[in-house]
Amino acid sequence: MNKSTFYFLTFIILAGCQQSQKKKESLELNEVVQGKSTILVDQNGVQFRDLNKNKKLDIYEDINQPIEARIDDLLSQMTLEEKAGMMFINGAPVSADAKPDGKEGLEGPASRMASVVENMDKLKMTHFNIWSIPADPNFFAKWYNNTQQVAEKTRLGIPITIASDPRHHFSNTIFSMSAKGFAQFCEMPGFAAIGDENLVAEFANIVRQEYLAIGIREALHPQIDLATEPRWARISGNFSEDAELTARLVKPYIRGLQGEKLSNGIACMTKHFPGGGPQKEGLDPHFSFQKGQIYPGDNFDYHLIPFEAAFEVNTAAIMPYYGVPTDQTDENVAMAYNKTIITTLLREKYKYDGVVCTDWGLITDLPMGPDVVWKARAWGVEDLNAADRALKIIEAGCDQFGGENRPELVVQLVKEGKLTEERIDVSIKRLLKQKFELGLFDNPFVDETKVNEIVGTEASVALGEKTQKISMTLLKNDKSTLPLSQKKFKVYLENIDSAAVANYAEVVATPEAADFAIIRLNTPWYPAETNVPMAKGFHHGDLDFKGDEKQRILDLLNKVPTIVDIYLDRPAVIPEITNAAAALIANYGASDKSVCEVLFGNTAPQGKLPFELPSSMDTVKNQKTDVPYDSENPLFEFGFGLEYHKKEN
Repeated sequence: MNKSTFYFLTFIILAGCQQSQKKKESLELNEVVQGKSTILVDQNGVQFRDLNKNKKLDIYEDINQPIEARIDDLLSQMTLEEKAGMMFINGAPVSADAKPDGKEGLEGPASRMASVVENMDKLKMTHFNIWSIPADPNFFAKWYNNTQQVAEKTRLGIPITIASDPRHHFSNTIFSMSAKGFAQFCEMPGFAAIGDENLVAEFANIVRQEYLAIGIREALHPQIDLATEPRWARISGNFSEDAELTARLVKPYIRGLQGEKLSNGIACMTKHFPGGGPQKEGLDPHFSFQKGQIYPGDNFDYHLIPFEAAFEVNTAAIMPYYGVPTDQTDENVAMAYNKTIITTLLREKYKYDGVVCTDWGLITDLPMGPDVVWKARAWGVEDLNAADRALKIIEAGCDQFGGENRPELVVQLVKEGKLTEERIDVSIKRLLKQKFELGLFDNPFVDETKVNEIVGTEASVALGEKTQKISMTLLKNDKSTLPLSQKKFKVYLENIDSAAVANYAEVVATPEAADFAIIRLNTPWYPAETNVPMAKGFHHGDLDFKGDEKQRILDLLNKVPTIVDIYLDRPAVIPEITNAAAALIANYGASDKSVCEVLFGNTAPQGKLPFELPSSMDTVKNQKTDVPYDSENPLFEFGFGLEYHKKEN
C-alpha cells in the first residue's frame, strides 16, 4: 500500500469516526429532550431542536459546533428588541398549577406580577429570578419544564435562565428564600464558625444537585462582603469579617456549586463587588436613608480579597452593590454607575470578562401605596431620567439590569444614537456564553421523576442539621453547666418549643419550679424610621437589649440558673446578659431540635466566632467601619469559642 492510499484510507476512517461521534452526541441529546421538546426535527438521520423553526440545523442549534461560533450565529439573527430583553432579569411568579401564565395560589406582590410568559412575549426577556415557590419542589420542576416549552416556541427558541437567592438555610431573616422541601443548613457565618473547606464544598454540591433537579441554573450567591460594620443588616449572608477566612471558604463554595463544567453546574453570581460591608452606621443602601459606604481606615483593598479568590475559581457572574464608595473614585456614584469600579477595577485590573449584573432596582422609581414612592437606588445620579440611568450603567461596564423589566430604554438609547448596538453585542455575547455553557440550548429540561430522589434526601437533611449543631459557639459555661444531663432536670423555657425539650428533660411552667431555664434570643434590632414597608423588616439599629425587655431577661437570669442561646445574624452587644447567664451559646440559624441536641450533649459545639462581639454600643460607634475586629476591649474576640469538657460521674 502506497502512502497516498494509506493517508486516504486513514482520512476516511477518521471522518467516519467523527461522523459516528457526531451522531452519537446528537442521539444522546435527543434521548434527554425527547419527552419534553416540541420542536424536534430530523435532518439526514440526525435529530435536533429546531429553535428558530426553519427546518434546518443552524450553527447555534448544533451541539457539535464551538460555543463562540454558536454565539456569533445566534447574535446575527437577533433583533435589537431581543438583545435588549436579554439584558434584564426580574422576578416572576410561580403558579401552584405549574402553568407558566397561571395565577393559582399567588398572593401579595406575586399576584400582581406579570407572568413569565408575558415578559417573554412582550419584553423578550429570557432571565428571571424566583422568590416564592410551592412548598413541594415537584411543582416547581413542572412549572419550569412548562416554561421552557413556552420559551422554545419563541422566534429563536432562546431558553430561559432561572435564578434564585439562597434557599438552603434555617433562617430568621428576609434575605433567604423559603427552604421548605430543601435541606436546611446553618447560615453562612455558621460555615465560617466551623471553618471546614470540605464541608463547604459538600454543602455547595448538595445545593448544586437540588437546584439542578428543579431547574434553577443561576445562584444569586455567594455573598462575600465582610462584616466589618457590625450594625449592617445583611451580615447573616456573609461568611465573616475576616477577609482571609472568607476567601478560603468561597473557593470550595463556588467550585462545588458551579461543578467541573457549567453544563452540570449552577452559575454563581458572586456579590457584592467591591464589598458591601462598610456601610456608615450599618444603614443599608437598599434605601434612601443610607449614608454611603465609608473607609475611615483607608481599608478599601481589604474588602477585595474575597473577590480575588472568586476570580481565581472563575465565578460566572458578579453583582456590584448599591452603595456609593465615598471619596474612593473620581465621582461619588453608586457601584453599578461607577466606571472606575466596574471598568477600571473589575474589567481592567482583574481582567474579568464574565457577566456583571446590577443589584435590583437601579432604574425605576416604584409607587408603594398612597403618597409612598420607593426610589430607585440611583445613588449619586438621582436627577437622571430612567433612560440616562440605564445608559450610565452600561457605559460603566455592566451587562444586565437586576430587578428591572425596561428593555424599551435600551432600544430607545440605540435609536437615539446615544448607545451603539455594537456595545450591546458585547454584553449579549457574555450572556449568551453563559446560557450555552450551562447547556440550556441543548437540554433545558429537568427530569420530573427524579426530583424526590435528589431534593431533601435523608442524607442531605442530616448534613444540614449537623451544620446547625456543630457551628454553634459556646461562649460561657460556668461550672460546666453544659451539656445538661438528660431527664435529670426540670427546665423552664422561653422561645423554644416545649415538645422539643420534653424529649430531654421535664418541662415546668414557672422559673421557681425549675432547676434551669433555657431561653432563645435573637440579636436585637430596631426598625428604621421610614414609610417604605420593606425597610421596616431590615435588621438595622443598635445591637443591645434595652429598657423593659433587657430587665425582664436579667430578672429571669437572676432568678434561676439560665442557659441563653442567641441567634447571631449580627454581632450582639450583651455584656450584662453574659455576666448573669449560667451558660451562653450562639447559633447561626438552628432549629429547636438542633439546639436541644447540643445543650443536652448529643452533639458538641465546635464553632469559633466569625466576628467579634463588642462590649458596648459606644465601642461599636467608635470603631472604623471598614476595619475588621477593631472595637475596643471586645466582649468576645474574633475566633473565640469554648469546648465541652467531660463531666465526672
